[in-house]
Amino acid sequence: MTPGKSYLSAETIRRLAIRSDLMGAWLMLHCWGVIAGTVLLFTLWPNPLTFVLAVVLIGSRQLGLAILMHEAAHNALFKTRMLNEFFGEWLCGRPILAELASYRHYHLTHHRHTQTDKDPDLVLSSKFPTSRASLRRKFIRDLTGQTGYRQLAAQIVMSFRLAGDDDAVDAAKQDAAQAFKARDLWKSFPVFVGIALVMGLLGQWWYGLVFWVLPYLTWFQLVLRIRNIAEHGATEQSENPLQNARTTVAGPIARALVAPYWVNYHLEHHMVMHVPCWRLPALQEALNRAGLEGKMRVSPNYRQALAEAGW
Repeated sequence: MTPGKSYLSAETIRRLAIRSDLMGAWLMLHCWGVIAGTVLLFTLWPNPLTFVLAVVLIGSRQLGLAILMHEAAHNALFKTRMLNEFFGEWLCGRPILAELASYRHYHLTHHRHTQTDKDPDLVLSSKFPTSRASLRRKFIRDLTGQTGYRQLAAQIVMSFRLAGDDDAVDAAKQDAAQAFKARDLWKSFPVFVGIALVMGLLGQWWYGLVFWVLPYLTWFQLVLRIRNIAEHGATEQSENPLQNARTTVAGPIARALVAPYWVNYHLEHHMVMHVPCWRLPALQEALNRAGLEGKMRVSPNYRQALAEAGW
């Protein structure tokens, strides 16, 4: 569960794993601030460019909410457990129709059995490398909302099946396509719709549809797929922690549009999973000093990571 112990001292890991309520609050404020700011930008200067920018940036911050929920699943978003659970659930997970508890159960299983036959995510990563044509079709389905619509419909069906059906609950826990989705949709859907309604009340009536629902069904699906591909696609199906996950170098544009909140440091995250996301660059430096520089699977950019997957 903590491969980094083989290379780093307990004191180094303990220092890197220190959580911060202040930093957790800043990450939450930043994520929601970007969402509000991009809508305000369009309101002040309504034109096609600011419209597209808003959809893309909000979709990337919806991924950001998923990443911050992932932090909370590792008890790393806030130092205070109550804050970690509350904000991870209600301001990160539920707004994107996700559920912290079910995601935590699923995701920790992934960490215990990364890229082995027991990894519930193996069904996703084992598809790569694939053909460029296949990836193109997937990306088109994402950007046109087909993926988002199908997954939302499947989530609604799943929520009805799970009502009082223990066998269906067990199956859902192993469903990679619905890994972080809320099983009790009746709790999450009002939050999701409520955000859209607030946008409509504060702006034009249609703001919620185009600045919350549309990004969720399109750009969010695309960057979620790119994230999944970059993390484990076309890596070793083995227990070697230096090769069964990938870190991708991300510049400012990639961090803004595809890889918010240090999500690109995925190999480091697998080495010591309870290190907060904002300390992952320091963890990378520590691993390099420990003699692992050049031995870890690192792609210089997302173009190269996708190329390894078949693009």
